[in-house]
Amino acid sequence: QVRLVESGGGLVQAGGSLRLSCATSGRTFSGHAMGWFRQAPEKEREFVASMRWSGGSTYYADSVKGRFTISRDRTMNTVFLQMNRLKPDDTAVYYCAAQQIGASGYNVWGQGTQVTVSS
Repeated sequence: QVRLVESGGGLVQAGGSLRLSCATSGRTFSGHAMGWFRQAPEKEREFVASMRWSGGSTYYADSVKGRFTISRDRTMNTVFLQMNRLKPDDTAVYYCAAQQIGASGYNVWGQGTQVTVSS
């Protein structure tokens, strides 16, 4: 069973930066894609960024393009989300998710990490 553990959240002022990490543990991860999602209070969970685990293609929500970067370290089985020029609207719980090979969508989720951006 693969587990995802996020870290790196916290409180930051607007304009600042944070880097989130998502470490996979358990079985050796063999996946199709990894993604980051977020959920703000009283809002639906929304897509933030994703990438193919094999590398190459990355995808971003319009709201974070140019500010956030998704990357991965395959040797560490870890995915990162570098968040720059943060805005108060970025405040949310951020979730890491994995789409394992054969799954039709993201089928493994982390517990989430809180990001709070103060104005």
